[in-house]
Amino acid sequence: MLVDAHAHLDDPRFAGEVDAVVARAQEAGVVAIVTCGVSRASSEQAIAIAEQHPIVWAAVGIHPNETARAEPGDLAALRRLARHPKVVAIGEIGLDCYRDQAPLALQEQWLIAQLDLAAELELPVCLHVRAAYPAVLATLRAWRERGGGSPGMFHCFSGTVAEAAAGRALGLQLSVAGPLTYPRADELAEVVRQTPLEALLTETDSPYLAPQDVRGQRNEPARVAAIARRIAQLKELPVEEVAACTATTARQLFRLPA
Repeated sequence: MLVDAHAHLDDPRFAGEVDAVVARAQEAGVVAIVTCGVSRASSEQAIAIAEQHPIVWAAVGIHPNETARAEPGDLAALRRLARHPKVVAIGEIGLDCYRDQAPLALQEQWLIAQLDLAAELELPVCLHVRAAYPAVLATLRAWRERGGGSPGMFHCFSGTVAEAAAGRALGLQLSVAGPLTYPRADELAEVVRQTPLEALLTETDSPYLAPQDVRGQRNEPARVAAIARRIAQLKELPVEEVAACTATTARQLFRLPA
């Protein structure tokens, strides 16, 4: 029993193959996939895919790198889309100081607006953070101080042990992906060792970040099993226990049916 807490099944690299990709995931023991939008159009596509596959759920949002291309009506559109019964989160949202694709002030504006939307609709948030953990943590603290407080997750966590602890203090779960399996992922491995199992999620970020044994290839949800195996190694636990616990955490966070 595995959950892929973050994927992008609407990506062009899956064109014409989504049915087969989902079938392979089910054969690998995946019981739920959350496919995340990065723009208004992408969010609409995520919902369309979720409608076609019982194990697929959708998150809707404007990715920080897409904020420069967002239109004034997109927030209202997200509010409408987020009321769809297969939408379980607001995401992928956040800040990205690694790629210079949108001004930071604009990214922050969209992050705050979408955090408020999540609180309004009582949905969890899926956070993208790239070279921006201090800024995102500061924004989250300010948001909570003024009454915000939806649960959420750091997607593909790549921060430090201290940043992981700060996120956990704010009630966020840590989702880990393919980079956990990479040879030089010492800091991330230590984060996983120090984080309670019930605070961890597994994801693929498909089609990106394939695990080490297939690194460089197109990733897909079936490979979330490799993430569970690596967590099990680091925590010296049976992989079945890791899979069951992370799946339970995902079900609780996204309010997925049992």
